[in-house]
Amino acid sequence: MGLPSGTRSFALLPSHFQDVQAFRSQLDNPGASSSLPQTVTEKIVQRHAIDIPRGKCVQSGDYVALRPFRCLTHDNSWPVQKKFVSIGATRIHNPEQIVMALDHDIQNRSESNLEKYRNIEAFAKKHGVCFYPAGRGIGHQLLIDEGHAWPGTLVVASDSHANMYGGLGCLGHPVVRTDAASIWATGQSWWQVPPVANINFVGTLPKGVTGKDTIIALCGLFNNGEVRNHAIEFTGSDQTMQSLSIDDRLTIANMTTEWGALSGLFPIDLQLQSWLRAKATEYAIYQPNSKTTTRFNHKRLDELFANPIVADKGSKYAKYITLDLSTLEPYVSGPNSVKVATPLSKLESQSIKVDRAYIISCTNGRRSDIAAAANVFKDAAKKNSGILPKIAEHVNLYIAAASLSEQQAAEEQGDWQVLIKAGAQPLPSGCGPCIGLPPGLLKPGEVGISASNRNFKVKLSHKYYQTPSSSSPEVVAASALAGKIAGPGWYERPAQWAGVVCNAAEPVEELPVHEAPANVVSKLDSIIEADLDPAPIVPAAPTTPAPASPPASPDYLPNNLPGFPETVAGEIVFCDADWINTDAIYPGKFTYQDDVARGKMAEVCMSNYDVAFSGIARRGDILVAGHNFGCGSSREQAATALLASGIRLVVAASFSSTFVRNAVNNALLCVEAPRLVRRLREVFATSDGPLTRRTRWTLQWDVRRCLVTVREGEPGPDWSLRVPGLSPNVQAIVACGGLENWIRASIPKPAAM
Repeated sequence: MGLPSGTRSFALLPSHFQDVQAFRSQLDNPGASSSLPQTVTEKIVQRHAIDIPRGKCVQSGDYVALRPFRCLTHDNSWPVQKKFVSIGATRIHNPEQIVMALDHDIQNRSESNLEKYRNIEAFAKKHGVCFYPAGRGIGHQLLIDEGHAWPGTLVVASDSHANMYGGLGCLGHPVVRTDAASIWATGQSWWQVPPVANINFVGTLPKGVTGKDTIIALCGLFNNGEVRNHAIEFTGSDQTMQSLSIDDRLTIANMTTEWGALSGLFPIDLQLQSWLRAKATEYAIYQPNSKTTTRFNHKRLDELFANPIVADKGSKYAKYITLDLSTLEPYVSGPNSVKVATPLSKLESQSIKVDRAYIISCTNGRRSDIAAAANVFKDAAKKNSGILPKIAEHVNLYIAAASLSEQQAAEEQGDWQVLIKAGAQPLPSGCGPCIGLPPGLLKPGEVGISASNRNFKVKLSHKYYQTPSSSSPEVVAASALAGKIAGPGWYERPAQWAGVVCNAAEPVEELPVHEAPANVVSKLDSIIEADLDPAPIVPAAPTTPAPASPPASPDYLPNNLPGFPETVAGEIVFCDADWINTDAIYPGKFTYQDDVARGKMAEVCMSNYDVAFSGIARRGDILVAGHNFGCGSSREQAATALLASGIRLVVAASFSSTFVRNAVNNALLCVEAPRLVRRLREVFATSDGPLTRRTRWTLQWDVRRCLVTVREGEPGPDWSLRVPGLSPNVQAIVACGGLENWIRASIPKPAAM
């Protein structure tokens, strides 16, 4: 008897269970042919996958054990280190694999934070790990600068913006703290290969339109989850792709996170080759004896471009989206949501006052971004008898480079000094206000505009107040100069412009690779403004469904792994909202506070969603929520806080993949059941209802039979629905009580004396 219909084969992670292999032998393994066509994503995963059957061709949907090329941790190196020690690990499996960079809370000069930083540095030195101290730059940019994120490899980071490495043709995706501890100790992690979406660019960007405008447009145009939890591959003609600079690509790849994707991958092409060759020459001249020069060398580049990875003809994509770059214009994203994208021309006419402006972040803090912002003031000086203008009197402008080397390059070009003379306040190279840390945070009632990636509510400001809108560095600079949202005037709309040209389509059989379906083309006069949540659901008249029997002839797993629960049951507590993000689940102000007691975690759990949650939910409840539960940052406490509240199972219409990863790693169970959410909304959804509702409905999940049974009240009808099965490697982690225990059991024990 095989896996449930539609479930793909898997690669089982090593386990201390003696009967895992016996369990595995019970499952069908059709033995995929090595001739199956693969996307670039699948090919890179294949290179890094371990413990897969000979001849197995990795495809989307497969669970695989992975050995990443590099693993980055930042300030969270300290909690990862504590996990590493607590599981009994004594040495880093492969020091070359690990990179640590202090970049988040670097302006916190408290003794406790400085002591934490000293501990991280001492640990890195002891184990021979590559370490970058506070002030060197944001970890993602350092991996780019220093050659750790290499084209054709798979690199992970315990941060949600690992997607950025895709700008170099390097498959980057986020992992969480426990994953990082596993990689430190064992050299490996796990991943379910996501569906792959093909984003096909045509045309070229008009003057005054940037990579930032491109990704903001994509987030606003396709804001209904089209690429949620997908890997993205960007394609286009040689002419189109050559027009996108590497900095543009890094920006676009970085913000695929905000679009809801797990990765964003650009091709290994001539544009990338030119950039890498220039890097190799630069390091050979200025740092001839550094390790970075060894990474950036022409011989290595010759090998890379002699046989670059490309998608096979006939490779299958889950989605196709086409965007004509030549029809774009400058955009502003937000406020409070990346799903809202508004043409700059529409906002300029509204004279929206700006109080604070930010040219910061790993998204837009490179030398080219600083140069673009400086050019706004230089152009204004030409019109003002050569006198450099100052920013508007009521505006605070903050600048921080993505890395120290990018700042030094901007200083050599003179652009950094231009912004300082105009009144900008420099911040050290780090994450700072982008993650809601002072100085420079918005005050109640203030409006800001930022060149950062994320503008979720609470992220860049005080709780419950409007956050900065996101835009390109030149728009931020022009807004700081004008004192209101404005552009530099570089963009001129073409005379024949009739709106943005784009399309989206489902896959078509036998479609040649990179060729998007042409059956649907839409011209949009502007990007539709949308709220963060979808339109409210109008409750239908309550109906009583007929009792349903379990589907006939189920094809389910014959056994569960030892220690994995056969059934999970409890009362449903309903949080009727979509896009409940990790800050709503676990407030950001606690994220970097170490050793928060479980009682306190339970107290604040879901408090940014509903302050009454902790007084309503009870131990043993089953939390049910809407779509994309757990989106946002990669904070692991979003899962552990729910466990601290006594919730063992979360059911949602859909989940953020990163949240599910955190959940599995901490033995919090997750089940997708959109039908259940629809039914709850039919009965309970009202415009003035409570945010958290006790339903008096009960749910029982029969894990072995892949079946959920719901009873609507007491007495009430029972009805059932089929849910996906769990693969053995996921069961193994949960059965151990989480990934930490799995690692503890997997580490070789020292020989007895």
